[in-house]
Amino acid sequence: MTQPATTSGEPPETQPSDDIKDDIKGDSQKEVEALRQQLKEKDAKYVYLYADFENYKKRTARERSDLIKFGWEPVAKELLLVADNLERALAHLPAGGDKNLSEGLTMVLNHFHSVMEKQGVHNVSAKDTTFDPNVHEAVGQEPSEKPAGTVTQEHAKGYTLHGRLLRPARVIISSGSSS
Repeated sequence: MTQPATTSGEPPETQPSDDIKDDIKGDSQKEVEALRQQLKEKDAKYVYLYADFENYKKRTARERSDLIKFGWEPVAKELLLVADNLERALAHLPAGGDKNLSEGLTMVLNHFHSVMEKQGVHNVSAKDTTFDPNVHEAVGQEPSEKPAGTVTQEHAKGYTLHGRLLRPARVIISSGSSS
């Protein structure tokens, strides 16, 4: 006996049924979807990690720059004490004293200030300005003809280092007229 011929030329028992084909197709699509989901998760993790690393590089570059810029801040504060002492020495020289000493101290002080300015240390203006608690430190108050809140005297100069307050100016402010 001969078997009935099939259109594909294979025996009927070796051809998968339509139900089995649908199951295989459904399983492979589920696998593909699962792999796509895993790829999306891995891609999101990669993007997050890459962004985090870029932020880290920017932060360390900024920290390194700040360290170079502001690393000598403690030394600058100590050197400002030297400038204060030179200014006090000039202020307390006798009126009829040695003119050469006065000129020499003035030259040294001016040179000192120019070197500090080259390094980013700048003077904070205080006298006859409105009191600003961000750059001034009030050490007293006195009646004056100037409007209330105006700086009348400067006891110690204030300084900034590359825009950052190094030392506030110690000032006396006006309380307004006494009348």
